[in-house]
Amino acid sequence: MKIIILGAGQVGGTLAQSLASEHFDVTLVDENLDVLRTLQDAHDIRTVAGKASYPSVLRQAGAEDADILIAVTNSDEINMMACQVAYHVFNTPTKIARIRSTAYLMNTSLFSNEVIPIDVAICPEQLVTDSIKRLIEYPGALQVLDFAEGTVQLVAVRAFYGGPLIGQALSNLKEHVPSVDTRVAAIFRKGKPIIPQGDTVIEVDDEVFFIAAKNDIRTVMSELRRLENPYKKIMIAGGGNIGERLAEGIESRYQVKIIERSVERCRYLSEHLDNTIILNSDASNQNLLLEENIENTDVFCALTNNDEANIMSSLLAKRLGAKHVMTLISNPAYVDLIQGGEIDIAISPQMITVGHLLRHVRQADIANVYSLRRGAAEAIEIVTHGDENSSKVIGRKIGDIKLPPGTTIGALVRNSQVLIAHDHIVIEAEDHVIMFLIDKRRIREVEKLFQVGINFF
Repeated sequence: MKIIILGAGQVGGTLAQSLASEHFDVTLVDENLDVLRTLQDAHDIRTVAGKASYPSVLRQAGAEDADILIAVTNSDEINMMACQVAYHVFNTPTKIARIRSTAYLMNTSLFSNEVIPIDVAICPEQLVTDSIKRLIEYPGALQVLDFAEGTVQLVAVRAFYGGPLIGQALSNLKEHVPSVDTRVAAIFRKGKPIIPQGDTVIEVDDEVFFIAAKNDIRTVMSELRRLENPYKKIMIAGGGNIGERLAEGIESRYQVKIIERSVERCRYLSEHLDNTIILNSDASNQNLLLEENIENTDVFCALTNNDEANIMSSLLAKRLGAKHVMTLISNPAYVDLIQGGEIDIAISPQMITVGHLLRHVRQADIANVYSLRRGAAEAIEIVTHGDENSSKVIGRKIGDIKLPPGTTIGALVRNSQVLIAHDHIVIEAEDHVIMFLIDKRRIREVEKLFQVGINFF
């Protein structure tokens, strides 16, 4: 498959690296020669320097026979124009564009072959906002991933001393929560993956990924750590697009404050938000944080566009008494360095966005993809097609399916019913299968396993 990526920023560069590692034919287009040279030297990526929307540049990038064009430059207008050119000049089959402005996104009729030929419009700010909202909904969770339109969730928690399951084997999980069916999909101990077995013993500080129906998540969490009280008071540092979207989405259920440096932006926020308190100041202003009772704040979210400012304000807020801090980090090298210390959760916008993009690149019917552990692992939702004669999985028990090493099936969703994966369960056509891959390099093997044989057609 031949893929052209327009824009070599954090998202475009990370996506290009991810796809190149899976041996896709990737061409990266950007105006910054230095960035292109660095990525080309480090990875097997073809690069083209130039304006992403110019027909001559797209032709040089190979648009005439490209399968997918992914436009993720910093300009909505360039992304849209590039898709327009790709469709009308080169007849590119699939066109994906990053669109940030709500002025465009609110008018969905724009995105059609008759107007602006974009097959998939993604908004990273909204994806990040949705991720943060799920974390706020489940106090104590490190990650919360939705599958099958939210009917089933994969949740990561850190096992704390005093949890009922600490020091016990996974086989005892059913005894502790007899009314709930759940499965541990993966465990990371000191940063290294462990394939869960019945005799695997959960230790303090293990990062445990478990899957369950949405209504059962809190019950399972209570077995791994003390269940925390629901959050009430949220403080947001940064009133940009993500800060505004988050406040707008939660202000009806939580007490929300935004700290924003720009007076003009503060005026805008005060006019567009209903119940959020707007504070014109710097988030690292210690006196302001004390005056606003930071010690009573349940969650401090640092969401500015400056990594260093986010880290420093988060550390200060935690030192002054904030119970939890979530920090937006664009530089992936920082994420593992800071998470788990005084900063509870580091949020990587490009990994969230890349995961969403990957679902449109995979060669099987993938409904959801989440990129985890700095891109090394993945959680995917794959839809089964075919019949017992054309499929390697349909009609077979889960226990009889030979999965690639490091791959586990966590659950199935069948006609909106959640079935936690057990060896005796038989996979049927049109099941949504939720899987965890410790090594995402195995994705090709998973795709082949779920491919439909030619005789089905």
